[in-house]
Amino acid sequence: MNKKKGKYLTTGEFAKLCKVNKQTLFFYDQIGLFSPEYKNEKGYRYYSIRQIELFIVIDLLKDLGMSLNDIQQYTQNKSPEGFLSIMYQKREEIVKKRQEIEIKEKIIETKIALMEEALRLDFNQITLEQLPDATLYLSRNIENITADEFVAVVSDFINELDVLQLDTGYPIGVITKREQILKGEFTNYSYLYIEQPNPKEGYPYFTSVKGEFLCGYHIGDEKTIHKTYKRLFTEMERLNLALGDYVFEEYIYDTVVVNHKEQFVTKILIQVNQMEN
Repeated sequence: MNKKKGKYLTTGEFAKLCKVNKQTLFFYDQIGLFSPEYKNEKGYRYYSIRQIELFIVIDLLKDLGMSLNDIQQYTQNKSPEGFLSIMYQKREEIVKKRQEIEIKEKIIETKIALMEEALRLDFNQITLEQLPDATLYLSRNIENITADEFVAVVSDFINELDVLQLDTGYPIGVITKREQILKGEFTNYSYLYIEQPNPKEGYPYFTSVKGEFLCGYHIGDEKTIHKTYKRLFTEMERLNLALGDYVFEEYIYDTVVVNHKEQFVTKILIQVNQMEN
């Protein structure tokens, strides 16, 4: 009897229909995962149209990260309940992956927007800007800590952002209090921060109060940042401005986009008040 007629497909025909190569079908047959419905006396394999749906599900589960061994366990112990259990599990995994991808997409979009803006900036310019409220997520207090402790805080903070899904794509910045700035301790930071444009509920946030900020840019590493602060203070004096409560710093260019510290660019935002005459 010719088993190929009508309802049977050769290995090549079935492989083409399922968009795989024949070697995949040979391998699946060899390990007992998916075998042809019929083999003739010469060993030629023939597949039934009815087997296509099973192969599609096997291929789907493999693409979703399920091991061939686990797939085989299911195929050897099929049941409607077992099938539903696997489908529910994979649906949950897909939803989670989709959410993770959406978060990464937002981070990338933010980084693109920030870098496009950075390319239009004049880093030699000092401007007086009226800024709105900003919600910030803070690290623990880091005043007067050692260099090793600072590394640990940065590591912990980055881990928090990952676990709590609070990485927004904005740069991690530092806040320095007024008293440190007045003493010339420009790198004795008080907190790390990251901006939260759409803050989630249930977290302690710091709100940067809207108001006037003197904005300038430091080119180079932190060892020479005092020179930029001196330039900013000169401009504050010229504009008859007084130092406010906080100073914010964040990288515009760092090791992500440049190779040498001399090329680093740090944005400095100094909270200021108009001095009374």
